[in-house]
This record gives sequence, structure tokens and C-alpha cells, in this order.
Amino acid sequence: MLTRWDPFREMFNLRSEMDRLFDNFFDTQLSDWAAPSPRIALDVVEDENGYQVQAAIPGIDPDDLEITYNNNFLTIQGEVKADREVEESRYHLRERRYGKFVRTITLPAEVNADEISASYKAGILTLHLPKSEEAKPKRIPVRTQDSRQVIEGKFKESEHRN
Repeated sequence: MLTRWDPFREMFNLRSEMDRLFDNFFDTQLSDWAAPSPRIALDVVEDENGYQVQAAIPGIDPDDLEITYNNNFLTIQGEVKADREVEESRYHLRERRYGKFVRTITLPAEVNADEISASYKAGILTLHLPKSEEAKPKRIPVRTQDSRQVIEGKFKESEHRN
């Protein structure tokens, strides 16, 4: 069976294979002494008033977390400390990750940095990041010339800047 050669498909396949190799390299434990740093899983939810970020960071002391916000970049960093080593025994399975981690995400709109709050419960870090007033949608009343009827629409400044 003959198939037509498609250079774009070949580039896509090469890109997919390279992505898979990089993912495997960084996700696989290199050795007991050189494990990659833990990667924290995030959920980011947006509503009209702001963002909520939830990060799964089990086993961390909240005092070991450092959270910063600067120019729409939110950075969460810290260290999950290892339990004591078992010297007289050997591990049959060791999957929990320990070590320092850093995770930075970009938020799509300005946040009121003075109003950011954080809480930690049952291994979940929850951040509330309220949008700045400039980033919130504004209601603009539209009046028709024929009648006194008012039509309301939403306007978001960040989408209509030149």
C-alpha cells in the first residue's frame, strides 16, 4: 500500500516524539540521589471577580511555602522535606517525591496584589486573586434614540485597548 508523503505530518510526528522524550526524561526518576524536583498540580479557575488557584502540595509545612505575584506572574515555591532515611532496611518502593519545587504561571489579567489571600488545608493550597478594577468587566448602558429602552452590554477594557 502506498501512502502519500506529507512533510507536515512528519514534522508533527517528530514534534510529538520529542515532547514524549522530554516528558519521560523529566518525569522519570534518574536515580536515588538525583531525582527530579516534585511538580505540583494546579487548578486555575476564573470568574468575573478574580481567580482561584488550587495547588496539591501534600506533606508540606505551610511555613516552607513562598508565594509571590509580580507583573501577572504567580510563583509558588517551597520544599517538601523527606522523612528520615531507613538505613538498616531497604526500600521496595519509593514513589513520594521530596525536594524543592517552583511553579510559575501567567495570569491573563491584572490582579489586585494587595487583596491576594492564601489558605492551606488537607494538602491543598488555595489562593484567591481578585482582579483589579481595570480588569473587571464594566456594564455600559445603551440607549436607543426612538424610545427610552435601555440595553445593557458588557465591556472589558483589556480586550478593547489599542
